[in-house]
Amino acid sequence: MAKKKAENKAKITALYCRLSVEETKDSKDKRKKKQEDESNSISNQKQILLDYAKQNGYLHTEFFVDDGVSGTTFDRPDFQRMQRMVENGEVGTIIVKDLSRFGRESIEMGRLTQVVYPSLGVTFIAIQENVNTSTGTGLETMPFHNIFNEWYAEQTSKKIKAVWKAKADNGERVAPAVPFGYMKSPDDSKQWIIDEPAAKVVRYIFELCIAGLGPMQIAKRLESEKIVSPTEYYYSIGRKASNKRPANPYRWEQATVVHILENRQYTGCTVNFKTTFVSFKVKKTVHIPEEDWQIIPNTQEAIIDEDTFERVRELRKHRRRLSATGKTGMFAGLLYCADCGSKLYFAAAKSIKEHQEFYSCSQYRSNRGACKIHYIREVVIKEMVLEAIQKVAKYVTEYEPVFLYLFAKKNTLGRETTIRTMKTKIEKSKQRIKELDMLIERIYEDNVLGKISDDRFYRMSANYEQEQKELLAAVEHDEQKVREAEQEKINLNVFLTAIRECTDLKELTTTIVNTLIKRIDVHNSTKDEHGHKHVPIDIYFTAVGIINIPTEEELISAMEEMRDKPLKSA
Repeated sequence: MAKKKAENKAKITALYCRLSVEETKDSKDKRKKKQEDESNSISNQKQILLDYAKQNGYLHTEFFVDDGVSGTTFDRPDFQRMQRMVENGEVGTIIVKDLSRFGRESIEMGRLTQVVYPSLGVTFIAIQENVNTSTGTGLETMPFHNIFNEWYAEQTSKKIKAVWKAKADNGERVAPAVPFGYMKSPDDSKQWIIDEPAAKVVRYIFELCIAGLGPMQIAKRLESEKIVSPTEYYYSIGRKASNKRPANPYRWEQATVVHILENRQYTGCTVNFKTTFVSFKVKKTVHIPEEDWQIIPNTQEAIIDEDTFERVRELRKHRRRLSATGKTGMFAGLLYCADCGSKLYFAAAKSIKEHQEFYSCSQYRSNRGACKIHYIREVVIKEMVLEAIQKVAKYVTEYEPVFLYLFAKKNTLGRETTIRTMKTKIEKSKQRIKELDMLIERIYEDNVLGKISDDRFYRMSANYEQEQKELLAAVEHDEQKVREAEQEKINLNVFLTAIRECTDLKELTTTIVNTLIKRIDVHNSTKDEHGHKHVPIDIYFTAVGIINIPTEEELISAMEEMRDKPLKSA
């Protein structure tokens, strides 16, 4: 035993200190908590450990410190460094102030202190609990201390979540990160204000997306125009950054662009509870479904208007592929085969001239696929779409009240009254679902008490559960319809704003196409009586679908109907 102790003293004595993020927070209103924080401070731990090592003759001391790391994980930088030295036989003794400083995960704590360290001949000492694995003291109560420490971590996690929920319920944001484009107000750290140089870049990124560029193309454009990345920008103005300063200050990552394009907070709202952890032990991030996010509107000035954000989100659902020449067609991602519903792919090559570039059905495959060619040249569809937009712009600007009246008449789901009715129906269904839960619980109790037979209980519970299942499906369906209706209302504003600017349109741009058009169905070519080929297309405009411009007689009839039977505008 003396020989073993001598060998251990010849090795490193690891003095391990740890302090979690929660324990570093100020607690002025709780004196006891504040005293505990001071007791657990890194400087205090170091002094206690050093004094203990000197008093008990432990030599070759070396500190290992993890400051601001939770004890529920053992994936800590200095802890892992210490473990590697343990496995290499460089450590003879590990000393901690108390077991909670070593960790708050009881299973791994037990494995390390009772299996791993004894197998490697390493002595583990926890001063406060009087644990010493070489003498066998404190081993009986150590598992109980570990369980209690883990329980404390779990309770702390629950308290933190409760604080977050309380803040969110009061309309406060819970995420501390400030997006690129905003900064904290010098007068109120909880309030975000626009950081104009960064916000200008954010607006430019959204403009490029609407102009038809994908995230990678946007990243390359920003780099070619020597626009500094967010990390470089933060360093240049003296603001803290989570990443190291980049070697290339103009390099933008595709993921950064995607994150900006998907961040709803640029519309002036706060978004809470987008992610969570598997548990207080497992810190793996879990993404929460969008319908379960908490969105608090108008918490800061908007950088991107709601209409632009929603249009960009809609565009990003239809990813566009580059041709072999690196070009992207103006209508790529918007053209669909009218027969099979597949997308039409843009074809461009060095061997064909620009006016010969075309789109064809992806299911055609040189007469071996499941569909006909559905071929249309880009120059042709440009002319057809330009003419259609010019006609629609003239109609909408000259007869906007008639257009809105006919749209509201055709699209009843878009009306406010219909949305309110559906929301009322959803609330009633949800209330009935809760009532069914109570009824099932009640008949279960009646069955246990012998008030109803088993056979009757099974029949009643089956009926209730079936009704509940149908209601849950109906609620999900109706909520989706309401979301679609509300989205259509937002897209209608985008359409009206954009179409009013097209009254004198002479040339088509990708931005105009992406703003106004949702999809175009391309039919197979037909021949007229003179043998000329024609390719019919159906243009679905954003929010309003196909627009059939009324004749003069139909306009007069609609205006008379508006006067006699007014409808609420969609």
